[in-house]
Amino acid sequence: MDKIKVAIFGTGFMGRVHLEALRRLGMVDVVAVAGRTSDRARQFAAAHGIEHSTGNYHDLLANAKIDAVHICSPNSLHFPMATAALEADKHVLCEKPLASSVAEAVGMATLAKERNLANCTLYNVRSYPQIQNVRRMREAGDLGEIYAVQGTYSQDWLLYDTDWNWRIESGASRTFADIGTHWCDLVEHVTGLRITSLCADLQTFHRTRKKPKGSVETFAGKTLRPTEYDEVPITTEDFGAMTFRMGETARGALTVSQVAAGRKNRLFMEIFGSKASAAWNAEQPDELWVGHRNTSNEIIVKDPTLLCGEAKTYADLPGGHSEGYDDTFKQTFRRFYRAIADRSATVEYPTFDDGIRQMRILEAVIASSNKGAWITVPS
Repeated sequence: MDKIKVAIFGTGFMGRVHLEALRRLGMVDVVAVAGRTSDRARQFAAAHGIEHSTGNYHDLLANAKIDAVHICSPNSLHFPMATAALEADKHVLCEKPLASSVAEAVGMATLAKERNLANCTLYNVRSYPQIQNVRRMREAGDLGEIYAVQGTYSQDWLLYDTDWNWRIESGASRTFADIGTHWCDLVEHVTGLRITSLCADLQTFHRTRKKPKGSVETFAGKTLRPTEYDEVPITTEDFGAMTFRMGETARGALTVSQVAAGRKNRLFMEIFGSKASAAWNAEQPDELWVGHRNTSNEIIVKDPTLLCGEAKTYADLPGGHSEGYDDTFKQTFRRFYRAIADRSATVEYPTFDDGIRQMRILEAVIASSNKGAWITVPS
């Protein structure tokens, strides 16, 4: 079978993650890359053995041999890049958040449907084996009625005012857009419930930051101490808190932070049901805690032979062999390209519609924080 030919838009941290995961699939061939400049694209291509490179992504869209595009660029470029790719009849997988507004996201989804093109918003956290395991447990009724959901998503890579990344200037929200939407997508996916209304508070601790005069890659700030910088005002938040309602009766609470010293990438989720509870931490992804009232609690370790139902298909390695962050990309991409190869296949990955959903929650969070009030999330 001919391999599906792919182009990657973006040469930073996410571009590398996508490339490495794609090369693990077997059915896909990454043939081209587009970067911010021709030099950056050329360097990326040379380092990774990619045939074509360019500083103008439109050059790649004119190539009829390219079947799909991965958009790993800054948020503000998602809409124009995805729109151009869809108009060129390319299937599109886009990093989150899907766009800069709900209107842009809806336009992308509408165009994809009109062209009958596969589309994915990359909420990769869904693809951890234990996340699928607890989802199947909930579907089987093991947790009972969901009473409450709570958690955090905490990082420390923007703790100091000398820490910098393009996300700081990426729109009306940074921390919630970058990591809060991951958490919200995850709990909606696992519980099967939707966040119906919320009350949020966003806070910017560093009102100014020192912006390096040269480009800085994601997470580099923890070791970088720029000697040449501009001090710039900051409007995007470092921290956010949210209480919310889910479904008819469930309640929840969330905090997100990018200034939490010592927390590298701690996405923590707890679900409390009428029969049992479950908790999961992304920094220890192979373990799932299950809590009981009248019997001993459990720590379930990832083992594909012991996972529930379809959750088994998200674990490729036997028990005792860890599967982590990079594996979630592989699992998501595998399902995306299966749908491209067979357009009648069941969609088992987050689509642009899921990206729209998180844009609606994000806009409600911003409005709530600005107004200091509860906001209804449009369905």
